[in-house]
Amino acid sequence: MARIAVFGPHPDDQELGMGGTIALLVDQGHDVLLVDMTDGEPTPHGDPETRAAEAAKAADILHVQRCQLGLPNREVVHSIDARHRAAGAIRTHQADIVFAPYFEDAHPDHVACTRIVEDARFDSKLVKTDLPGEPIYPTWFFYYYCTHLRHVPNPSFMIDIHSTWERKRGAVLAYESQFVLPERNRGIIDWLEAAAVFHGSRIGRPMAEPFFTREPLGLGTLDSIVNLD
Repeated sequence: MARIAVFGPHPDDQELGMGGTIALLVDQGHDVLLVDMTDGEPTPHGDPETRAAEAAKAADILHVQRCQLGLPNREVVHSIDARHRAAGAIRTHQADIVFAPYFEDAHPDHVACTRIVEDARFDSKLVKTDLPGEPIYPTWFFYYYCTHLRHVPNPSFMIDIHSTWERKRGAVLAYESQFVLPERNRGIIDWLEAAAVFHGSRIGRPMAEPFFTREPLGLGTLDSIVNLD
């Protein structure tokens, strides 16, 4: 079993970018924590109480725990305080694996979030600090795609999510203030499904989610590589 921390700038980013993989990891027995950097508000149809209830509903659908670091939405900046908050979450959860948004993005909160978490990975191993939890250096750092750019992913690997797509769909739609009430956002499920089908086609599976890593993956066996039909 691995302990996994999935960081998102706002509640719903993790579900949008890798909700199917989160559900799959839980099914496989891993301990997954969603870490929200901000509360995601204000938004046109939301408020802090509503967004918190939606985030809790999404977490229930995915069967995960989540926490919030309390950084200000729309004003996330790379700072020592932010790094230490993120490192504290990593240490408290004792995360072996960390996920964060892909580092190229039009949204400043997304860019800042990933830079913060990258540095927090280093900070989490420090001794003689006031950070909570025991020192740990996560073995793996992976990036998921949830960008505000018209960006075509060029992933390092993809994960088959055909068995968990419906839970991803439900988790995204739990955010009614973001994807049900705003008419212009109602097409998000169709877009996510189309993307999942396309990425799945690249590995011979019905659906998949893409990921990127800066570090090489080591395989002890070829058994886990998907066999393309």
